[in-house]
Amino acid sequence: MLHLKTDPVWVTKLCLLLVVGAFVFSFMPRIAAQGNPPASDPASIQNPDGIIPGSGNIPRISFNSFIGNVIETTGLFAFITDEIQKETTVIDETTGTNKTTTVFGWQEFLMVAVGFLIVYLGAVRGFEPLLLIPIGFGTIFVNVPMAGMGNPPHGFLHIIYEGGVGNEFFPLFIFMGIGAMTDFGPLIANPKTALLGAAAQFGVFGTLFGITAMNLIPGVNFNLLQACAVAIIGGADGPTTIYIAAKLAPELLATVAVAAYSYMALVPLIQPPIMRALTTKEERLIKMKQLRPVSKVEKTLFPLVVFMLAILILPAAAPLIGCLMFGNFIKECGVVERISKTLQNELMNIVSVMLSLGVGSQMTPEKFLNPASLSIVTMGLIAFCIATGTGVCVAKFMNLFLKEKINPLIGSAGVSAVPMAARVSNRVGLEEDPGNFLLMHAMGPNVSGVIGTAIAAGVMIAMYGGG
Repeated sequence: MLHLKTDPVWVTKLCLLLVVGAFVFSFMPRIAAQGNPPASDPASIQNPDGIIPGSGNIPRISFNSFIGNVIETTGLFAFITDEIQKETTVIDETTGTNKTTTVFGWQEFLMVAVGFLIVYLGAVRGFEPLLLIPIGFGTIFVNVPMAGMGNPPHGFLHIIYEGGVGNEFFPLFIFMGIGAMTDFGPLIANPKTALLGAAAQFGVFGTLFGITAMNLIPGVNFNLLQACAVAIIGGADGPTTIYIAAKLAPELLATVAVAAYSYMALVPLIQPPIMRALTTKEERLIKMKQLRPVSKVEKTLFPLVVFMLAILILPAAAPLIGCLMFGNFIKECGVVERISKTLQNELMNIVSVMLSLGVGSQMTPEKFLNPASLSIVTMGLIAFCIATGTGVCVAKFMNLFLKEKINPLIGSAGVSAVPMAARVSNRVGLEEDPGNFLLMHAMGPNVSGVIGTAIAAGVMIAMYGGG
């Protein structure tokens, strides 16, 4: 026997001999198979060039073809050369007729870049990361060439969208979670702030009339159902926007949902300049009295009373308001703490991720890189700005008649972005006076704005028959 340490040269020679022998042996079946028809017989040791069982219809690939196929299946090659025919819904027609649109690879690359920008805004800049990070990744996923994550019927994102975003499933679950996380105490303690939540709906209905008037412009053609779906963006309420769009204008759902969630996330950027422009320094320095304590009985009865009023007066809004109040009652009654925590945490987190991914999956070139979609995004921004401004102006108007003045900054919280808008009101107030805490006062119009936007959606659905 050779010893590895004492006979290293012989060990090396023996290994080389074995390798050479194995190499020679590998050619023996080919030599023995000379004259046989390898293409028609099954592959074996004697016929290595034969057909592998079950692979008869698979073409043989040369080395050059293999390298070419590898290059052609890279994302870089697809972004440069792809031209994909996609069927899309025409935005300006009620019938929802379809047309074929050509999507180029560079457009998909542009949308992937937009997705990374959205992720950056959420992860690095801190603009509502719970919303923007999954929306950004949904945008990236759906625009990856050849991945098919958004393709029907088995695409991952397609299943999410069809299962919960394109209908009322996810929005109503979100409303349950919002209800379980919401404290209506500030609104109960100071009921007049509900007027500020109602004032913000001027943005919704003002934009509704504005969009219908835009039909006088050549090339613009929005019907009333579509105008409702766009105008509701002014409430900055993503679930409500999805809910009403799915019922009244499904062909716009993708665009209005992304616009609504984008403006919700950008509240800290959009609202402060409007608030400062419409108020004086003296008004921003107004300090409000501490709110009175609200009893448990009041908090428990409030969701039941509001839900009952919705059923009696505006049944079309009952699903949204009912789910909101159901979640709040679960929280306030105090006897089902496990369900309350589930609604606030696990269920809310899971549904939020699914909803955000589904919204991001709609950010594809054929749906966004066109003038109609860009006009919707622009009009949605106008609606949101009007809602913010009217809330502030109505607060200033109320001060003309109130002995105890309210800080007009809390009027901007009348939009439905809970609790983002209330935090922005508080932040702007603290910039003027570090000792002026407006958060709890701003929560009154903020939570009333959620109810107000749901009511506005119910009015639109009731008027135009989206049942």
